Amino acid sequence: MSPVDGRGKLAEEPFDVQVTRDKVLIHFRGRLVRTLTGADAEEIRVAVASGDVAAVQLLVARKTGNFKRGNERR
Repeated sequence: MSPVDGRGKLAEEPFDVQVTRDKVLIHFRGRLVRTLTGADAEEIRVAVASGDVAAVQLLVARKTGNFKRGNERR
């Protein structure tokens, strides 16, 4: 099985995606990192409905942007 992304980071620590009625909540390591609404949320909903986990992880990584600043602890 090939890694989800080039460095394999998303396979090691995937995002948790929770789809609600009007929002998509994205968690990383148990913490909420982004709440998406509107067109971004709809794009995630379509990807989740397709069932392709790798595509969902890559899309969510793009939508979250640069939320990590290097001071996260394991």
